[in-house]
Amino acid sequence: MASSTIRVALLGFGLSGRYLQAPFFRTLPDFELVWVLSSRSELAAEYPGVRFTSNLDDILKDTSINLVSICTPNTTHYDLAVRCISAGKHILVEKPFVPTVKEALDIMVLAQRHHVQVMVFQNRRFDSDFRTVQGAVRSEDLGKILRVDIHYDRFRPTPNPKQWKEEEVLGTGLLYDIGSHLVDQAIALFGSPSSFLGERYRQRPQSKVVDGFDLFLYYKKLVVHLSSSLLLRETRPRYTVHGTDGTFFKYGEDVQEAQLVAGMLPNDPGFGKEPETSWGVLMFEREGKTIRINKPSFLGDWNSLFENIVDVIRYGSSPIVPMEDVLMQIHILESVSTE
Repeated sequence: MASSTIRVALLGFGLSGRYLQAPFFRTLPDFELVWVLSSRSELAAEYPGVRFTSNLDDILKDTSINLVSICTPNTTHYDLAVRCISAGKHILVEKPFVPTVKEALDIMVLAQRHHVQVMVFQNRRFDSDFRTVQGAVRSEDLGKILRVDIHYDRFRPTPNPKQWKEEEVLGTGLLYDIGSHLVDQAIALFGSPSSFLGERYRQRPQSKVVDGFDLFLYYKKLVVHLSSSLLLRETRPRYTVHGTDGTFFKYGEDVQEAQLVAGMLPNDPGFGKEPETSWGVLMFEREGKTIRINKPSFLGDWNSLFENIVDVIRYGSSPIVPMEDVLMQIHILESVSTE
C-alpha cells in the first residue's frame, strides 16, 4: 500500500461496520482497513491482513491509524469519540451521532483542539430512492412544493435481539434509529425548519423504547411529515411530494444495503441500481387528463460519502454532511425525546 493511504480502524463489526462500511474501506484505493474492534475474532480469517482486537488501546496506540470509524451502539458514541479524538484520530461516527446537542458540541470543540476531523455516517442521503426524490424536488415538474411525506415502516412486533436497542435510555428507540435518517433527509432537501412538532409512541406490548413517531417540520408554506412505526406493514409510498403542478411518489427501497449483505462489492457492475419496478411516478393534469409518467431511479451512491472522507482528511474539504445539519438533526430528536 502507498504511504499516502488512509489507514482505518473500525470499532464494532455488526451490520454497519461489517457490511455498510468495511467493503468500501477495502475496495476504494485511498483506504486501507487495518484494525477491527470486535469480540468476534472468528471473523478474522475472512479478512486477511486485518487485525482484530477486543482492546481499544491496541488501536489508539497505533500511530499509523488516521481514521477511526465508530459503529458501536448509539450510547457508546460519545465516550468513544472523545477517546479517539484525544488520541489524535479523525473520526467517522455512525448515526445517530450522539443523543444531545451538548455532547455534539463538546466533541466538535475537542476535535478543533486536536486538529482532527469529525464526520457522521448519514449514508441515506445517497440512497437511490432519496436521490430520485431530490431530483424531483429540484426539477420544475412539480411547481412550488407544498407538502412532503417520508415514511419508513416495518412490521417487527417482537423485541429486537440486539438488547441495546431495547434499553430505555436517551439515544435508543426508533426516533433516534430511523428518525436520524428521515430528519437528515428533510434537512438535505430544505435546510433547517423554522419550527417543528413531534409525537413519539410505545406501541408494542411492554415496549420500553419509542417504536413509532410522527414529526412535522415547517418551512413557511411547506410542511414535511416524517413517520415510522414497527407495527406497520409497508403499504404506502416511502416518499410523496406534492406541488402546485403535480405529485411525485415512490415505493421501494434503496438496494445498496441488501447488495452488500449479499456479498456484492461497491465496485461491482450494477451496484446501487434499482429495478424498474421501483421507479417513481410523476402525476399531473394536462388538458383535463391525468398524466402518469414513470421516472427512472437515480443510481444509489454511497461511494460519494467515502470519496468525501478522503477529501476532508487529505485536503481539509468540508464534510458532505455538514455538521450544522447534524446539530439541527440532534436538536430536533432530543427536543421531541425529552418534551
